[in-house]
Amino acid sequence: MRPKIKKITIEPVTRVEGHGKVTILLDAAGKVSRARLHIVEFRGFERFIQGRPYWEVPVLVQRLCGICPVSHHLAAAKAMDGIVGVDRITPTAEKMRRLMHYGQIFQSHALHFFHLVSPDLLFGFDADPAVRNVIGVAGKYPELAVQGVMMRKYGQEIIKATAGKKIHGTGAVPGGVNKNLSLAERDALLKDIGQMLVWSRSALKLARDYTIEHLDELADFGSFDSNHVSLVRGDGAMDLYHGNLRAITAAGGKIFDQVDYNSYFKYIAEEVKPWSYMKFPFISSLGSETGWYRVGPLARVNACDFIDTPEAEAARREFKDLTGGKPNNVTMAYHWARMIEILHAAEKIRDLLNDPDLQGADLMVTGKRRAEGVGLLEAPRGTLFHHYRVDKNDQVTMANLIVSTTNNNTPMNMAVTGVAKKFINGSEVSEGLLNRIEVAIRAYDPCLSCATHALGQMPLVVEVEDHKGRVLDRKVSGC
Repeated sequence: MRPKIKKITIEPVTRVEGHGKVTILLDAAGKVSRARLHIVEFRGFERFIQGRPYWEVPVLVQRLCGICPVSHHLAAAKAMDGIVGVDRITPTAEKMRRLMHYGQIFQSHALHFFHLVSPDLLFGFDADPAVRNVIGVAGKYPELAVQGVMMRKYGQEIIKATAGKKIHGTGAVPGGVNKNLSLAERDALLKDIGQMLVWSRSALKLARDYTIEHLDELADFGSFDSNHVSLVRGDGAMDLYHGNLRAITAAGGKIFDQVDYNSYFKYIAEEVKPWSYMKFPFISSLGSETGWYRVGPLARVNACDFIDTPEAEAARREFKDLTGGKPNNVTMAYHWARMIEILHAAEKIRDLLNDPDLQGADLMVTGKRRAEGVGLLEAPRGTLFHHYRVDKNDQVTMANLIVSTTNNNTPMNMAVTGVAKKFINGSEVSEGLLNRIEVAIRAYDPCLSCATHALGQMPLVVEVEDHKGRVLDRKVSGC
């Protein structure tokens, strides 16, 4: 006789970019036997950009995402630099790309923290969902809400000035950029950078204080030891635009270090599973069972040796002091690490705006044509891989994209499982319990399908069924 199994389905997961669902299976005793995060949309970009001319790719791939198009734009542009035979772009081109990228980091981290995460931190996981949202934040904490909106707006203005448009710009081209930063654009952006630094410090304090105050609870909230992967500069510093690959263990030991990302495929492998459209990457030398890893702000702060801007470096040191210098493996510490990065981005933007190279006229270089190119950078959500092959007719013949959220696929599933096992026991489902599962997912700031397209209303419907499919409990929210 088959054991009785009950199933809980959370669809869609809310307050994240893209669309996914969670399924949780309970045994006859009401205990969690399995939990999975499913990605239910099919992206397909690796296939339908095949046959397109390579120079279109940096613009085309931005359509992967309406939240982080700059990340795909720049990763593809870096790969196309390789295709046109360019190993080093001009100082003006590199600094324009870096300014664009730090603007993207700044606006994306602000959007996630203030709009998607702050309701949970400010009101609590069990608060009334009618209040626990960005409108509720605006009502009770109006200054904080304005801060979040204005910080994101500033990042978007950086993107517009460097890419030509706030969304789906065209600033980066194979071999360089197509514009510099005018003095008028520079002065307009410099006018507000002081306020952005002030707000970045206060956001960092909010995330830091929350993490420390709730550390005992968060240490057992979807947390686990893990490997971490990120790009680092040659001297070990955090570098969000360029660097070499580093992988560390949960204790901080090096798995590999200073790996040229053009050979990433020798170190990172992928597998597929039938219940998700998202791939499952892992470190080849460790195998799929133990080689999975985390990427993103937590991994970057854990993996780097230092941050080359003074205020963010001081914040990093305090972050690492909490764990005696070892990597921090608390999942909810992603938010603290993310706000360290938003301060770092503000410091970098200030320094770049004061760099006269941004007004240079030497924008592009060319080289000897190649058939293959790889571009990596640290997107807001983590390490982003773009890999292309191009034929003699200039048409793309192969594309492999490992997006940041894909790298975090296994850790997100582990976080879901951990929270589900801790808080679910029995057939009754509370809204607060469901939100805890989503809180664990939101810590990773996932862009579940690298798309933001949806029609109509998307209510969250959760049902508990017995082994015969009879509904034992049902909750609906978000209508």
